[in-house]
Order: sequence, then C-alpha cells, then structure tokens
Amino acid sequence: MRITVIEHEAEAGLGYLAQWLGLDCEVVRPYLGQEVPARAQDGLIVLGGAAAAWEDERSPWQPATRDLLRRAVDDATPTLAVCLGAQLLTMACGGTVERGANGLEVGAREVVALPAAASDRLLSGIGAAVAVQYHQDAMTRLPDGAVPLMTGSQYPNQAYRLGEAAWAVQFHPEATPEIFASWTAGSDLDAAEDLNAEVKAAESDLVATWRPVARAFADVVRNG
Repeated sequence: MRITVIEHEAEAGLGYLAQWLGLDCEVVRPYLGQEVPARAQDGLIVLGGAAAAWEDERSPWQPATRDLLRRAVDDATPTLAVCLGAQLLTMACGGTVERGANGLEVGAREVVALPAAASDRLLSGIGAAVAVQYHQDAMTRLPDGAVPLMTGSQYPNQAYRLGEAAWAVQFHPEATPEIFASWTAGSDLDAAEDLNAEVKAAESDLVATWRPVARAFADVVRNG
C-alpha cells in the first residue's frame, strides 16, 4: 500500500503523519518541478501551503491538484486534504473558498465535533479537541453532499467528509510544534512567541487526539 502525497512547499511537510501512518508515502513536490499525477495510488494526502486555493498564478500546479482530488473522490480513493488541501478539494468539487471575514485563525484552537462525527471512521470518539490552525481563507460553502464533521468558533467549517472516503480538515493534524514555529518565524505576527508556546504546551493533547485519526485513515487505505 502506498499513499500519494502532494506537498506544496518544503515548510509544510508530512510532520507527524510520517510517523503515524505506517504506510509508504510517495511525496510529490510540484514546487520543485515534479508533475502532479493524474491519479493517486492507494491513498491521497494533499497538504497545506501559503498560497490561496485560487492563486493558480502563484502555484501553477493547483489546477492539476484539483483535478487529482476530484478524481480521487469519484474513484473513492481514500483522501485526506489538509488546510490548503481541504480548500482545493472544496473548490474542485463545487464548493466555495474565500478570504475569511473573521481574520487569521492561528495557534492551538478548539474544534468541536458535530453529530455526524460520532459514526465517522476517522473522527468518532472526538468531542472537543485542540488543533493547530494557521489560515486566513475559509471554506464558506461546502460541496453538495458534504457531511460536516467538525466546527469552530472563528470559522464553522473545520472538517467534512465527501463521498465514501474523502476527508477535508481546515486545521493541521500533521503540524509538530517545530513545524508551527517555522511558520511563525516567517511571519510578522506580534504574538509569535506566545503562539509557539501555546502549541508546544498542547503537544501531548495534539498527539493523543490526532494520532488515532491518522491511524484510522491508514486503516481505510489498507482495507477500503
């Protein structure tokens, strides 16, 4: 079993997921000139990045990534789309992504499970949890047929399932405290040190919550 991974930039890699999945991952780096495949292998992960989901001139591989995501949904290929990946999935399947009206959501923030999460193969067992956030764009209208799974106070659409085996999460289950600190280091955030400390303090909760989710996704890849 092998998972195709689309990495949009070097600073936004697999992080924790590289340890947790227990499956081979083939990482495609289109920012280095590698071609986005037409179809994924046994599973697909599309990671985050600084570009907006509509900024194809900034990241010219995004149309191919949206096509890949759309085919994955159509083929029921197990898919996990993270932050920018979630926004690309949303656009690819007919939803809407816009600059968020409520500003930058950043740091260790609470996400809350919706009723449908109780029977979800990935998110069952989660009530309220801490997740790493770093985004200013928002999924304002989900694709037709999407099942909302998690919400939050700043932006309501935090996670959803589409089709049989595609999940979109606005937050970053893969982000280690070190990865998050690398993001704030390149920012002009006045509260960067406090945010870094906040994420570091939440590390044990992050691992306890999101490692089982990653392993559940790996089980979907293995077993369908």
